[in-house]
Amino acid sequence: MGTDANAAGTAPIDLTKKGHACVRLEKDGRTLVIDPGGFSEQEAALGADALLVTHEHPDHFDELRLRAAMEANPEAQIWTLRSVAEKVSGAFPGRVHTVGNGDTFEAAGFRVEVHGELHAVIHPDIPRITNIGFVVDGLVFHPGDALTVPERPVHTLLLPVHAPWNKFSEVLDYVRAVGPEQVWDVHDGLLNDNGLGLFGRMLGEGGPGTGGAAHGHLKPGERVRLAR
Repeated sequence: MGTDANAAGTAPIDLTKKGHACVRLEKDGRTLVIDPGGFSEQEAALGADALLVTHEHPDHFDELRLRAAMEANPEAQIWTLRSVAEKVSGAFPGRVHTVGNGDTFEAAGFRVEVHGELHAVIHPDIPRITNIGFVVDGLVFHPGDALTVPERPVHTLLLPVHAPWNKFSEVLDYVRAVGPEQVWDVHDGLLNDNGLGLFGRMLGEGGPGTGGAAHGHLKPGERVRLAR
């Protein structure tokens, strides 16, 4: 479908896992990176045309990685919530955009929708911070640190499989609530091989069932093509 497909956001996207919660999305020679944090690969943000950050926690937001990417590409821009934008906007006037729940925008040829407002509860004694998720091209959803169910169909869900704020029953029920066709793990930087194997079994054929969504895990550097 060529140009019409791209305009409608239906062109395939190449997704590369860059460690923990960071992914790199590529389409038509343009690159969008989500959440290049302190647990992701050192060069995760380099070469990005657009950068999206879900919230301020250091495993999602690493200021030095963002600055390096913005300095390497003078055309690169950032879209994020206010708490992160305030930390980096002064160094890059006009190139850092504050967005929130319900906003839509185009970033490096990708159509992006913002869903969600708050980080998941870690503990009642810990104040909640803001958190947003991003649906890219209507194809893939990265929720950040929250179990936000977007008010629209999602083909591919990037699943925060392990964190101090979740447990397996919540993770599984979240997949069922979103109802994607495909799930790929993110937020797995604290898991060793034993933990990854356990989650793989529980979310796979040996578990209670994801409601029909196929589940997969990518190692840092591995790539898949996302298409409807």
